[in-house]
Amino acid sequence: MSKTLLEMTAEILQSQLSSKQMSTDEIKAALNETFQTLKSLQDSEVSGTEVQPTEINPIVDPKKSIQKNKVVCLECGQEFKMLSPKHLKSHNLDSKEYRKKYGFSARQPLCAKALSEKRSLSGKERGLPANLRTAIEARTKGKNKKLA
Repeated sequence: MSKTLLEMTAEILQSQLSSKQMSTDEIKAALNETFQTLKSLQDSEVSGTEVQPTEINPIVDPKKSIQKNKVVCLECGQEFKMLSPKHLKSHNLDSKEYRKKYGFSARQPLCAKALSEKRSLSGKERGLPANLRTAIEARTKGKNKKLA
């Protein structure tokens, strides 16, 4: 027995609510949007036409998705300490495509700010910046010799 659009919509939203808190207005909007999407998919399946992709509507503002103790996936709304390649792959994206799609710079870490700061401090304690400077200087000296 197949499920109705309303039953599928309820199941989808129920799974979203289990991982994310939403206000009543957000729930109403998500219900309506999910139902309309399922309906358009069903209509296109019946008529045999392809569904035209709609514009990207991220769950939250991309600028607000990377927070102090969490990062919100703009594809599904789940919260993480870090957006792993495995999770991005579930959306058929890699980190480079995700950054490009949502307007992040190539150097923007896809992790919570606290985690990024912790990693930075850990690297400095191990002497990574000094080692990096030394390696860069050695590399540039090698290039300068080739030019002369």
